[in-house]
Amino acid sequence: MTGLFDLSGKVAVVTGARRGIGRSMARALAEAGADVIGVSANASPDDAVAGEIQALGRRFEAHTVDFSDRSAVEALGEELAERAPDILVNNAGTIERAPAVDHPLSAWDRVIEVDLSSHFVLSQAVARPMIARGSGKIIFTASLLSFQGGINVPGYAAAKSGILGLTRALSNEWAASGVQVNAIAPGYISTDNTEALRNDADRSRSILERIPAGRWGEAADLGGAAVFLASSASNYVTGTVLPVDGGWLAR
Repeated sequence: MTGLFDLSGKVAVVTGARRGIGRSMARALAEAGADVIGVSANASPDDAVAGEIQALGRRFEAHTVDFSDRSAVEALGEELAERAPDILVNNAGTIERAPAVDHPLSAWDRVIEVDLSSHFVLSQAVARPMIARGSGKIIFTASLLSFQGGINVPGYAAAKSGILGLTRALSNEWAASGVQVNAIAPGYISTDNTEALRNDADRSRSILERIPAGRWGEAADLGGAAVFLASSASNYVTGTVLPVDGGWLAR
């Protein structure tokens, strides 16, 4: 591949790369030429994503990290900073569903740590060599709930709203150093996180009725956005959140 979207010779770190959206983004980055360091809570060199990326002729490394463990994430950040990757995709996440009035504080704390705080820890560490080099791409996985409140997911909504603010804040500080910080906001994508919604016939129907594209998204729908934001095609795009939602927010 040549041109604006060519990632040949680049190294991309993708968290939550083992399945779902992270797996699709990691594969898309590899298809564009990047080698991938995949980080997940249960990562293994035998994961399907590893085989997919290696079949493309790219290198793949699997790292296992519990994103709710601050010290483990800090250690990962130090290791990645030494590697000085070109691209960091902060995608790892979790969700806890319970009405706000009954939402366990332990669930709140875990979601905020995994979905927001760990992303800042890794971004801070990896940005240091990016700033020193004068180039880098940091991509967050935001959500429609970066813009809306959701139902029965107060911790997730708060964390994803925080990702929107963090994207803008880091961009304001690092853009002049050649580091672009952006986010992708997936719509309703058919993944493990949305299984409960898809299994609820009434809720699933109401969601589909609002999506102009008329279907749930697939994880593969996120690949093109990831490649764009990771490539030189987006060198003057920073501090933005790109919805990939089948038109949901325009409705």
